[in-house]
This record gives sequence, C-alpha cells and structure tokens, in this order.
Amino acid sequence: MNILKAILITVALFLMMPFGVFAEMKLIVAETHPEDHPTTQGLLKFAALVKERSNGEIVIEVKFGGVLGKKEAELVEQVQAGIVDMARFNLFPMTRFAPAFEALGLPYIWDNQASMWRVLKGETGQKLLKALEAYRFYGLCYYEAGAQSFYNAKREIKKVEDLKGLTFRVQRNPVMIELLTMLGANPVPMVFSEVYDAMDKGVIDGAESNWQAFVAAGHYELAKYYTLDAHTSIPEILIGSKIALDKKLKPEQLKLVKQAAQDTQDEVIARWNAREEAARKVVRERSQMIMTELTPEARQGFVRAVQPLYDKYGEKYKALIKEIQAAQQYSTIRLH
Repeated sequence: MNILKAILITVALFLMMPFGVFAEMKLIVAETHPEDHPTTQGLLKFAALVKERSNGEIVIEVKFGGVLGKKEAELVEQVQAGIVDMARFNLFPMTRFAPAFEALGLPYIWDNQASMWRVLKGETGQKLLKALEAYRFYGLCYYEAGAQSFYNAKREIKKVEDLKGLTFRVQRNPVMIELLTMLGANPVPMVFSEVYDAMDKGVIDGAESNWQAFVAAGHYELAKYYTLDAHTSIPEILIGSKIALDKKLKPEQLKLVKQAAQDTQDEVIARWNAREEAARKVVRERSQMIMTELTPEARQGFVRAVQPLYDKYGEKYKALIKEIQAAQQYSTIRLH
C-alpha cells in the first residue's frame, strides 16, 4: 500500500505541475570568433530559432571567442567524438574527412558571391554536407567568409601580366604558393600578423585577404592598390556531432535543428556584406587607395594562367567541378 500511495502522490504532483513544464535539452555550439562576428551572430540567431520552434524544448548555448578551444582542428575531433555537440569551422579542417571540399577552395571557381550560394544551397552543396554523415558528422549549413583579393604598394593590377615580379605574402599552402607562381608573382609564406611590418619595410609588396581582415590589420595604410579579383572564396561550415545529436534529439527535433541552421545562412551573408561595406567605407575615407575591378576579359586572363592548377589538383574532382560549372551562369573554369 505504501508503494501504491507513493506512486499516486507522484502522479498527483506531476498533474498539478504548471502546464508546459518539461526538461529542456541543452546543446552546445563552439565558435572561435568573437561575439560581434557575422558567424557568431548567425549562431545566436540559430539558437533563438531552435528555442522558438521547439517551444523551449531545445536550448542551444553559443560558446564564442574560443572558450572551448581556439584550434579548429582539435574542435573537429571533439565534435566527431561527441564531446562537443556542434561547432563552426573553416572548411579546410573538414577536407580530412571529405576531400571533395578541396574543390571549393580552387582559385576562380566561383563567378561571384551569388553564384557560389546558388551552388552551396543547391543539390551540389547539400550532397557534400550529407557525405559527412559517414564520418559521424552532420553537415548543418555553410556560412559566408568573404573573398580573398590581392593588394600591394607598387602598382595597379588591371591584368594578370601586372602581377609579374611583385612579391606577395601567402599562407603556407602549396596551392596558394603555386597560384602566385603561375600568376607571375613571387610568393613569400608568412603568418598574417607579420604582413604589416613586412610591407612597411619593403620585404613584400603586398598580400591577399578579404576586406574585413584588410582593414582590421591596418594594411590599407600601406597598400595603394587593391585588385578585386576574388581568387578564392572559401565558405565556412556549421557541423554537428552525429553521436551527440542522435543520442540527445528525436528525429523530428533533429530535422528542426537542421532547418533552423539552414535558415540562418542569409543572416550571416547580410551581416558579412554589411561589415564588408563598412570596411570599404573606412578605406575610402582614410586613404587614397585605388580599387580595381577586373573586366571579364582580364579575369579570363587570370583563369587561363591558373589552368595548370586545375589539371593538377582538380582532376580527381572533375565531376564535382562540372556540377559547380553547370550551376553557375557564367562559369569560366574548364578542365581539359
């Protein structure tokens, strides 16, 4: 009788609880960028959407600023093992598991930002995300990370021949080193934080980066010419742990989380574009730097110059590159 009485009391107390009281599911998403960065703001929007659409059943906490680790390669392993639920990464750490992502970083593969997003949001981009499930990841969505362009202190670059003999800082990446060499320039691998001093002392003539990094590092104070060639535009990616999410979420909840992530992409794109325009405004107001847009004919000259890169690195992704071409209106890259 005592046991039965205890059960009845427990049931009664449960029924007397306020409607809507439940045990919420908490998930963590790791972010190395600071709070005001576009991807961090996108993740905060993601958390808000998930909480709203799940009626508060799923609560996502965004751990930004690298509090869970600043090295993305290590975070990838933690997500794969289910230690961290989700994280935002640069695309390159994921090439260890899905080498096809390397194709998205090939030079001049995108006609422009709009066509890149047409591919990423379309069948090709979603297929690449789906392929990550074989490695215990959920590819949730892509995020904007801007385009890399060349700037220098020596001369305006209107065509590929104008790069000849100039010295540029590049990442310690064989593709980027070969890219500069094929364009006729001299690549000098060094960390980005050393660029300002190297340009100031004339060790290098220029470098390459996106608008936000260009302004944040103060390179506009030294560079007189910025050529908007957008040679690479590598998206970032939001990844979920298949182990953790399958354990913590019901199928319909997982579907909700995936859709909410996709629905934040435009938020990040808009925030990135706004910050990029703000960076351009800083340059216009504080310097006399010349910004050069390539003509279609000039851009084609750059494309022809890097064709050997596609022959060397793109051959194994030939089918994927053709899919990317087909989804873009004015694709110029071709494999022999």
